Amino acid sequence: MRAVVQRVAEAAVTVDGATVGQIGPGLVVLLGVGHDDDPAMAAAMAGKVARLRIFEDEAGQMNRSVLDTGGAVLAVSQFTLLGDTRKGNRPSFIAAARPEVAEPLYERFVAALRELGVEVATGRFRTAMRVALVNDGPVTIIL
Repeated sequence: MRAVVQRVAEAAVTVDGATVGQIGPGLVVLLGVGHDDDPAMAAAMAGKVARLRIFEDEAGQMNRSVLDTGGAVLAVSQFTLLGDTRKGNRPSFIAAARPEVAEPLYERFVAALRELGVEVATGRFRTAMRVALVNDGPVTIIL
């Protein structure tokens, strides 16, 4: 499982011109699911994201998590994160889980975030999406 986490001032995802998920301050998480991933890994990744201390405290130090700030998460499935470009110029996606495996694990990740008390908006699995965001910092972390 691979995640790109971006601290944002706001973000939205649209499908066919209609907004399907939108947040204010918080995190955008692009999540790639591998074929060896399992529900425990999805829950652990959610815990890591929820507790990731990348928001500034009163002293200006990155010491607060999305849980601490009351921010939200926009979770977007993105199998291309598992792309391998070590050979040639065309990415290989052999490490990415098939959709029937990946979707339940993506949903488990989202559910685990919600169980931790995080407000979560989502994109739409296996759909062409447009993600718009205002990166705050910028702060981008790869997990």
